[in-house]
Amino acid sequence: MRGSNKPAPEDIEVFRNCVDAAVRHSPHSHLSLLTTSSGLIEFVILATGLIRAFFPDEFDNVYESWRHRRPADPRSHWPTDYTADTLPVRCHSHNDYWRTVPLKSAIRAGCTGVEADVWLYGDELYVGHSTSSLTPQRTFRSLYIDPLVELLERQNPNTTFHAILDNPRNGVFDTDAEETLVLLVDFKTDGQELWRYVSEQLEPLRSRHYLTYFNGTSVIKGPITVVVTGNAPFNRVIEDMVYRDMFFDAPLELLGSLAPVTDFDLPLAEAVFDPVEERAYLAAYRNLTLSESTSDVKSDVSNQGQGHSGAAPTNPAIYTPFNSYYASVSFASTIGPVLPFLRRSQRHKIRQQIAGAHAQGLKVRYWNTPGWPRGLRNYIWRVLVVEGVDYLNVDDLRGATMGNWGEPQRGRRWGLAGWDAWGGGWGASARSHAND
Repeated sequence: MRGSNKPAPEDIEVFRNCVDAAVRHSPHSHLSLLTTSSGLIEFVILATGLIRAFFPDEFDNVYESWRHRRPADPRSHWPTDYTADTLPVRCHSHNDYWRTVPLKSAIRAGCTGVEADVWLYGDELYVGHSTSSLTPQRTFRSLYIDPLVELLERQNPNTTFHAILDNPRNGVFDTDAEETLVLLVDFKTDGQELWRYVSEQLEPLRSRHYLTYFNGTSVIKGPITVVVTGNAPFNRVIEDMVYRDMFFDAPLELLGSLAPVTDFDLPLAEAVFDPVEERAYLAAYRNLTLSESTSDVKSDVSNQGQGHSGAAPTNPAIYTPFNSYYASVSFASTIGPVLPFLRRSQRHKIRQQIAGAHAQGLKVRYWNTPGWPRGLRNYIWRVLVVEGVDYLNVDDLRGATMGNWGEPQRGRRWGLAGWDAWGGGWGASARSHAND
């Protein structure tokens, strides 16, 4: 069911043979009926294959809902079994709020990043791609905060057998309790005004010790890592020098200019927090007026897209693991069109940007990558994995997490061969086949 998009020829042949055998042993009066039935059933088989080919996500949704049904026997359940058969994968659920079940669909698929676009109206945060898609029921609390609290409470039970909560707390994936889930919050309205409301609504996660945070000297990993983007103000991220739990989405295109070797090539625990760059930025920001700006402070605070937020510093050295997590940029705008393969200069730019971000200890994510045709999309995914990207920005959850995009179909020339299993080297053998 998961491999091919059409019925296998051998299956159709077996069916035909069965019908032929039935015809040979049946009276002539049933011949016409059997022949008609054969045609109808073959049509159904072919139609099912077409539906599977053109609507793979919808087909898989039905299959997955059936597959994940558990027997009623209480012995088949345990407190943390919601994600018992889900393996985490480094993919980011783009426009997650569009899914049939926001957040939970991504977690079920294994994605370790989700995204919520938030708008402030009155005293409430609403989630949606645009104002026309907002409804009173679709709030930041109802779609993300409350479900996350509920899920993490299940993953951190307090029972007769487990009377003391784990420290650090368990994450959402039962198969890998240490894996963090990135909650990317895209600020759609005024960032300075939004900041307080987003921070307040994170309190149920914060008070239960579920958030990754910076304590003034190091970053303490938690089940949820909050990253802010869009109109999110960088000055609010760094204004507290001793505690932070909302990290920035750094501009990846700027990081390519950094030398590949810095202090952050060391393990994060060994990196030293140096607030000099941050203090300089804050001082410049405080002196900023509506009519002037410095080289490191943007006066335009409008939404410039993920990874290029308003009021963000243009000095790439300021972005570190102590204030940022993702380093993102639009693939289409910074890398350009793919016709039909990436050019050498494009591959070089990707490598340079990834090297610069990794040198600063940040996780790389390209958004607005080609989504169609599927062969091109898979080719880009393979290249990005081989080059070392940390999160794939995806719309097709199952297409990404099933992993069968790693090997191009026989006879197709689109892409790289020999992709390793996701998470097991990330394409080590594919690198030798990559087109430079």
